[in-house]
Amino acid sequence: MEIAIIIVFIVGYIAITLEHNIHLNKAASALMTGVLCWTLYILGQEDHHLVTHELMEHLGEISGILFFLLGAMTIVELIDAHEGFQVIKEGIKTRDARKLLWLVGIFTFFLSAILDNLTTTIVIVSLLRKIISDKEQRLFFAGITVIAANAGGAWSPLGDVTTTMLWIGGQVSAGHIVTQLILPSIVCLVVPLIILSFRMKGVLQSPEEPEINPSSSNFERNLVLGLGVGALLFVPIFKTLTHLPPFMAMLMGLGIMWAITELIHSKKDTEDKKPLSVAYALQKIDTPSILFFLGILISISALQSTGQLRQLADWLTATIQNDSLIVMTIGLLSSVVDNVPLVAAAQGMYTLEQYPTDHFFWVFLAYATGTGGSALIIGSAAGVAAMGMEKIEFFWYLKRISWLAVAGYFAGAGVYLLQNSLIH
Repeated sequence: MEIAIIIVFIVGYIAITLEHNIHLNKAASALMTGVLCWTLYILGQEDHHLVTHELMEHLGEISGILFFLLGAMTIVELIDAHEGFQVIKEGIKTRDARKLLWLVGIFTFFLSAILDNLTTTIVIVSLLRKIISDKEQRLFFAGITVIAANAGGAWSPLGDVTTTMLWIGGQVSAGHIVTQLILPSIVCLVVPLIILSFRMKGVLQSPEEPEINPSSSNFERNLVLGLGVGALLFVPIFKTLTHLPPFMAMLMGLGIMWAITELIHSKKDTEDKKPLSVAYALQKIDTPSILFFLGILISISALQSTGQLRQLADWLTATIQNDSLIVMTIGLLSSVVDNVPLVAAAQGMYTLEQYPTDHFFWVFLAYATGTGGSALIIGSAAGVAAMGMEKIEFFWYLKRISWLAVAGYFAGAGVYLLQNSLIH
């Protein structure tokens, strides 16, 4: 049964990567893979109630991520409908490819630490559509956005879900992870930026200016932009104060924006206010990407429930027998298998008695699982979001961006190991 599940997962994974060759949407492949993995699991178990209970537990965690993604995408679409990004676009004066590359990378890096890598990617990719008209050039910028968002999320306790897991679990403290990982994370981004700077030349062309919707005034545009940014910034604050999952804050922000936009457009004609409504924004979001994310996470949760990830962790420990190499391997594996169950498995395997709070192992694990997912486009939530929004092909990213991400990953890891040896 376990072997059959692994085979189904591998075949499904290959189908996702060959989406454009087999002409089958990756969401369909992911959904079928997820359902088949759980079907094989329940057919191979006598206790069907136990399997169903495990599935519902995983679905609770997965739905939190999906609702977060749904809320963030809707807020971004609502800002875009009111031409809110026009304000930011007008503030970015440069169209020099190299300067814009560094500007986008640095802005994404720090914004990801404040928000999180998923939300930041959605915002930046939406903004890139307003700035860069050429599809190929925009894809390179989207790839750098994924690397920058994951690097920025790794050194902040709120920037990446795995870092948050380690923070809540007591494996790392907020102050320690910031001071220890900010330099390696910067190097993880700067190395790809330097390499790509040699390839970026000339001046970028912006898309033709769309006509500003006359139904949306300057006041309404700035109000919705302020509300949207405020709703996104509210997420880490709400989580810290209430300890509720982040998707609750995102849904609260969406609800507030929904109510206010309904009020400010209440006196307009139905046709005028329709494209400015949340209901219309919900129709425009990329639902197939959300379903793809659902299928991927369900598939991986089956591997976790059947103990495959735990066995993998045990094998790594027994085979490699070196903490640094184990962590770096787990980091690269997180680009294939979601980093959340890998970190969860590590938290279950290693106790705080063995590795106390802020131990080298935990801090390095936060860096590796946070940045290692950039190696593949489907290796992180940020990558999946960018893939869906810009229709990035798996092999396009593999050929043009993956090696940059891996170079940054190893460079940052080297800096952390050097830094740790000097301090201790």
